[in-house]
Amino acid sequence: MGDKLKSVKIFRKKKENKEFVAGITAYNYPIARIADECGIDWILVGDSVGTCEMGYQTTIPVTMEDMLTFTKAVIKGVKNAPVIVDMPFLSFHTTSEEAVSNAGKFLQLGASGIKVEGVKKTDNIKAIIDSGIPVMGHIGLNPQYYFQTGYKVIGKNKEEVKKTIDAAKILEKIGVFAIILESVTTELSLKILKQSSIPIYGIGAGKNLDGQILVVNDILGLSFDFKPKFSKQYVNLEDTIREALIQYKKEVKEGKFPDKEHIYD
Repeated sequence: MGDKLKSVKIFRKKKENKEFVAGITAYNYPIARIADECGIDWILVGDSVGTCEMGYQTTIPVTMEDMLTFTKAVIKGVKNAPVIVDMPFLSFHTTSEEAVSNAGKFLQLGASGIKVEGVKKTDNIKAIIDSGIPVMGHIGLNPQYYFQTGYKVIGKNKEEVKKTIDAAKILEKIGVFAIILESVTTELSLKILKQSSIPIYGIGAGKNLDGQILVVNDILGLSFDFKPKFSKQYVNLEDTIREALIQYKKEVKEGKFPDKEHIYD
């Protein structure tokens, strides 16, 4: 971990300066290091590691131990960007004491704050904030509630609109420093932006918010057949990696690797 303090105050400063913020998820040292060196504004160690790196169909099987392991790897690669970590399924839904303890483990590793999904157990969320741990909110589509809600765009009816706006107000009132809106209609996201004084970021929530975040595997073309409409693929590393491995296998089978350049005399 670098010597610089990576305070979440930078999020509000960028909003005040009307500077769009670019965030990504990262789950390992190489990607985190490259993202930081490129000047990515902030990095989320997302529980999406379950679907992107661990082969799960949802984020629900991801544990605290999993998140701690991947957080250690990301922190090692980052010198400048704030690192925020997802609180995984059920990690803050029991007692306030356990919620604070779990959240604190990420800051002790060097994270700048944690992210929570939804507005349930707000007493626990407030307890985490009151303990001195910065908290980012996450509303709209909440993958941890998949078995209750499924995956869908939020804001198609009046009930969803009201519920999401109310959730944003609740989170801001209890002290979150920023909110992510996921899979939310543009009209709804702009309503939330206008009534909020804290930064509002989107993932599938339209334009003109304070910033955007995307899953790095989607950006790099490592999502295989899963390509959500809101995500833009900037390169196809799946094909690049496949071609490299096929070429490596071919050279080994034909006795061409290692050649003289790649052996010790």
